Amino acid sequence: RAAPLSGLCWVCLLLKSKCCCVLCGLGDLGVRSYGQLESKDIFIAVKTTRKYHKSRLELLIQTWVSQAKQQTYIFTDGEDKELQLSAGVNLINTNCSAAHTRQALCCKMSVEYDKFIESQKKWFCHVDDDNYVILPSLLKLLSSYHHSQDVYLGRPMMDRSVMVSVRFWFATGGAGFCISRGLALKMSPWASLGNFISTAEKIRLPDDCTIGYIIEALLEVTLTHTHLFHSHLENLQKLPTDTVLDQVTLSYGGFENTRNVVGLVGGFSLTEDPTRFKTVHCLLYPDTYWCPKLKGGHRH
Repeated sequence: RAAPLSGLCWVCLLLKSKCCCVLCGLGDLGVRSYGQLESKDIFIAVKTTRKYHKSRLELLIQTWVSQAKQQTYIFTDGEDKELQLSAGVNLINTNCSAAHTRQALCCKMSVEYDKFIESQKKWFCHVDDDNYVILPSLLKLLSSYHHSQDVYLGRPMMDRSVMVSVRFWFATGGAGFCISRGLALKMSPWASLGNFISTAEKIRLPDDCTIGYIIEALLEVTLTHTHLFHSHLENLQKLPTDTVLDQVTLSYGGFENTRNVVGLVGGFSLTEDPTRFKTVHCLLYPDTYWCPKLKGGHRH
């Protein structure tokens, strides 16, 4: 007969702690059954600027944001009552500068953080206005963790860590990243109520670097590297087409190659859909009224 579980192991089962269960000889028992995570549990912050409301933001609202309006919060630097009323989105004017400077970016991230804490949601995910968020993949990824754990998920922009007074990794904001509520609360002394701006000024680094500094250098929580997040800084054409819909975020373009897009073929030509976001959306949500009706398989 198996030996009875110790009091610690019963606690492990209740908390569903992986490390704890391994110590107790329980393997992965119960680790990945954290209850049904729903889209309403996620706070998705989109960073943008007023001049991109039409050229970038309207495409997001037409595509993936249309499936997640209640949990998506768009952080900008100018009022746009027309867009807010017509699209019915959560548009937040941060009153930060519209300049693409370190200070302006950190100002917006500071507001994002505070709004997330106010929301009481379980997960904070930040993306840019040139990202497509594949919501089923995001839910699947976050369901592998518990929001009370210390979780920092994202893709480093470089293949090496950053060095200031200490060395640390950070997830690039251009590809998107996610932070659990448990970890976000621990960031409060350096991030809440304007403290994020002060922390960023101290190390003189941009917003996504400052997030990594707080988490890795100050809280000593390791970034979980994932290749499911993508920015315009990588060669998106190299992404295997049969894996595109399994990713968490996608992007397009870049400084030198506006044709830097995923190689999916669908109901839109490259001229009709230069970002390939509409093509991705119609493969995920084929019943969308403006999607062409495709024949045969969805993936190329």
